[in-house]
Amino acid sequence: MTAPGDPALSAPAGPLYAAPEAFTLTLTLGGRYAGEQNWTVHPERSAVVARVQTDFGGVLPEIRRVQTSRLHPRQFTSLGYAEGDGRGRAAFEVGFDRRSGLVTLRQGRDEASAPLTTDYQDPVSLLLWLRAQVAQATPPDGGDPATPERTHAQLTGGRVLIQRLPDQEIAGVPCSGFYLRPGSAYVFVEQAAPWRLMRLIQPTDFGPVEANVSAAPGRRAAPTGAPERRRRRA
Repeated sequence: MTAPGDPALSAPAGPLYAAPEAFTLTLTLGGRYAGEQNWTVHPERSAVVARVQTDFGGVLPEIRRVQTSRLHPRQFTSLGYAEGDGRGRAAFEVGFDRRSGLVTLRQGRDEASAPLTTDYQDPVSLLLWLRAQVAQATPPDGGDPATPERTHAQLTGGRVLIQRLPDQEIAGVPCSGFYLRPGSAYVFVEQAAPWRLMRLIQPTDFGPVEANVSAAPGRRAAPTGAPERRRRRA
């Protein structure tokens, strides 16, 4: 865990998140439109700040969810997280104060604290951390990233097991895949710069919702339901 007063906290963000970026994922449920997810990521003082606005719609009830995460600029662990509807104060907040050594959780009017004994991730920082792992593990010759077959991350709700999946091509782009449990979520990250989050799959009460990256300029997206070529790592 980063110690209080660690100079890394005042260091600039790593190359992956050194410049502002924005991207959109399209949500589908059973192949039908289910909304959009808009991401903005930018360096801010001694952190990287990510804001994710998810607007459900189409075959799902029209609900907005806004998540904001502050990440350590080098380790990409969570410094703080908030979640709400974007129209007022967040319904849920968690802060990791390394100076006081406390984790503070707020939900509505309720507040609780606990000792901060390890580094934590939140639902947004975990995805950006996985993206950074792929970027950092990519060899100079552009080969497959040498990410671990199994690793763990700590969320406030418990420990998450992250299992490496066989490589997969999504819309013609080679991706590294990960399976997260508990939660049974899937994450696919582009294996070359800019290491986009290409596909996220999250179980819901309505069924598994897929979030797929919008087609890049000059690149056609694969038709919905089209088979995708899988390949094993050498």
